[in-house]
Amino acid sequence: MTNPFLTPSTLPYGLPPFAEIRDEHYRPAFEQGMAEHLAEIAAVTGNPDSPTFDNTLLPLERAGQTLERVATVFFNKSSADSTDFTNDLEEEIAPLLAAHSDAIRLDPALFARIDTLYNERNSLCLDAEAIYLIERYHTEFAHAGAGLDEDAKTKLRDFNLRLSTLTTRFEKNLLADTNALAVVVDDIDELDGMDAGEISAAAAAAAERGLDGKFLITLVLPTGHPALSALTSRTLRERIMTASRSRGIRGGEFDNRELVLEITRLRAERAALLGYNNHAAFVTSDETAKTPEAVDSMLRRLAPAAARNARAEQAELQKVVGDRFDLAAWDWAFYSEKVRKATYDVDTAEMRPYFEAERVLHDGVFYAATRLYGVTFSERADLVAYHPDVRVFEVFNEDGTPLGLYTYDLYTRDSKRGGAWMNSLISQSTLLGHQVIVTNNLNVSKPAAGSPTLLSYDQVNTLFHEFGHAIHGLFATVSYPKFAGTNVFRDFVEFPSQVNEMWMLWPEVLANYAVHYQTGEAMPQEFVDKLQASSAFNEGFATSEYLTAALLDQAWHTIGAGDTVTDVAEFEAAALADFGLDNPVVPPRYSSTYFAHTFSGGYDAGYYSYIWSEVLDADTVEWFKENGGLTRANGDRFRSRLLGVGGSKDPLEAFRDFRGRDAEIEPLLKRRGLAD
Repeated sequence: MTNPFLTPSTLPYGLPPFAEIRDEHYRPAFEQGMAEHLAEIAAVTGNPDSPTFDNTLLPLERAGQTLERVATVFFNKSSADSTDFTNDLEEEIAPLLAAHSDAIRLDPALFARIDTLYNERNSLCLDAEAIYLIERYHTEFAHAGAGLDEDAKTKLRDFNLRLSTLTTRFEKNLLADTNALAVVVDDIDELDGMDAGEISAAAAAAAERGLDGKFLITLVLPTGHPALSALTSRTLRERIMTASRSRGIRGGEFDNRELVLEITRLRAERAALLGYNNHAAFVTSDETAKTPEAVDSMLRRLAPAAARNARAEQAELQKVVGDRFDLAAWDWAFYSEKVRKATYDVDTAEMRPYFEAERVLHDGVFYAATRLYGVTFSERADLVAYHPDVRVFEVFNEDGTPLGLYTYDLYTRDSKRGGAWMNSLISQSTLLGHQVIVTNNLNVSKPAAGSPTLLSYDQVNTLFHEFGHAIHGLFATVSYPKFAGTNVFRDFVEFPSQVNEMWMLWPEVLANYAVHYQTGEAMPQEFVDKLQASSAFNEGFATSEYLTAALLDQAWHTIGAGDTVTDVAEFEAAALADFGLDNPVVPPRYSSTYFAHTFSGGYDAGYYSYIWSEVLDADTVEWFKENGGLTRANGDRFRSRLLGVGGSKDPLEAFRDFRGRDAEIEPLLKRRGLAD
């Protein structure tokens, strides 16, 4: 059998040969890849010569290419187009990969060589990127437990093995329960408030499950659902919210409560073994925040004003409802749109016909990137991606030189996990001679054939956000794979994506793409003016909803090894009350049992990253406004001094190089309506 993972792809940019890949290729490639990787590490540690950068760090950076090829493709598939096969194999392979990583990071001979280079780094006549590479290897290995004695390492391996299994199971349970809880609607009249495209998508989703003549509202990852702002049926809104909040707590095989308790307990015990008070202390020690106390300080600074604003907003919504009923969580989006309409004459649903997906992509997202950075995009229909819905675009620099590939996966499907994200299929590296391939995933309902895909305001914002990650991945130009793409500190990685959101409503960008899909008329300027006038509207809710999730993540991960938690719901309630955010009408964006970011998505003790990065983002938006906005000069500065460095220097140093100073929090407070 010829296994396509065992040799580098010959396709443009090293695009994986998806047309040739079969299920039977994955397991053998994983096994061979891990064996090759360990042999390459053994060659480094077995070298009798004294450690040098060339005989230690360079071979480490070159090692593991077969494993990298198969793992990248497999985990992209398991998140974007999973099957029973990928689900089963992921549960089998996760502990093997955890053990493989431990075999390398806990290797005493390897750490001894890295430690020698670390102690000698300033006398090795290396450039700044090479010195930083040594420092990062030393920090990451020490952080992972390389300095522990053998008994402690044995315990650590057991922790890592068990956690890899549990987090994988959490993700699979969540996907299965999310699919199982999709809301079936029998009567089209119940969908009053949804537009024709949304109804068409609901009919198509039902038909895919054999529910002809019915309608299916599939759940999104967050607690809130886009349909809640439009549906006039309070009963259906309640059904959707109840289904969303029921994920992982219904008993049976997909219940995630015991997994949450065991994952957090094991993370706490592992942190203690590594010398930290809790998992949050372990995580933040190697992020820009440095301590959980710094995170707690920021969250507590924001929470009181956010809660106060949310309560004021709730009172306004209750006035609209009157004494017919007490406002509930499933009412907030619907009535907030009514208040927005009454107060500011803004109805975001009216914008939807102006957000046709193809125009948003080409004349909005791509256009802004071209104006700012000079890059252009050309679709490559000849290149096959991992699913028929996925499109491939070639990206060129302004001078016509090829930059990389961008793949675009817009539509939801039962095989795709919720949310939106960016992955790198290939990361640029001068050392390896790699160019770059990035992919964006969204979860937009696919309408019936012949119907346009109209995006909501939030979906357009999400696309600009995720494309910011893609641009970061495309522009990073580094020597070493460790620094490639978006391989930066987790509490910095959201910064470039948040900055890219600003171009969604930038006048010349908006005018270029916001055109009515039927009449061709431009979106009325009054829509935008009113929207901007209402920019702080509902920010109490939005900030509170986010903060509740961020503080839940922190609360779970500031548990000490000796602490005992037995009830998920009680723990959540106590954590929210501690911050004054225990408002049942404003539930967390994610409750624990469907909090994929923290229990399976790599944001454990790190969900604070979004608001932490937003400090940098809001300050950067001010810089762009002060310096002429959407100009090539501004784009070149942002690209060269920040996006282009990838992870090859301290991110806050890169920010200072771009901005000329440290970030200030005042622009964020103003943006979110939290300023005094």
